[in-house]
Amino acid sequence: MPEPTIEITSFHAHVYYDAASRETAARVRQELGDRFSVQLGRWHDKLVGPHTQWMYQVAFLPDQFNQVVPWLMLHREGLDILVHPNTGDALADHTDHALWLGNKLAINTPVLQQTSTI
Repeated sequence: MPEPTIEITSFHAHVYYDAASRETAARVRQELGDRFSVQLGRWHDKLVGPHTQWMYQVAFLPDQFNQVVPWLMLHREGLDILVHPNTGDALADHTDHALWLGNKLAINTPVLQQTSTI
């Protein structure tokens, strides 16, 4: 029996930073907002959800992937970024389906088993 088709409804990029790199993260965020029609999430100067470092989220549509992700690859200024699809399976999206730019950081997977999207 063929595996069911998984639909990607959108993507998230989680841009990680700390107190020392917050200014760098702000520059990257400003450029993203200026260049692309993306949804910029709130600053999280604390740990939230499955994320083990401070971050902000950038939401974008599948047809924007070819523009947003290559730009992040070249302009992340040394920041670590998790890019993942949103398929309705938050655990798989943040782990098995994830793309990392920079270092692969730890994800608090038990939190993902309790929710559908983060």
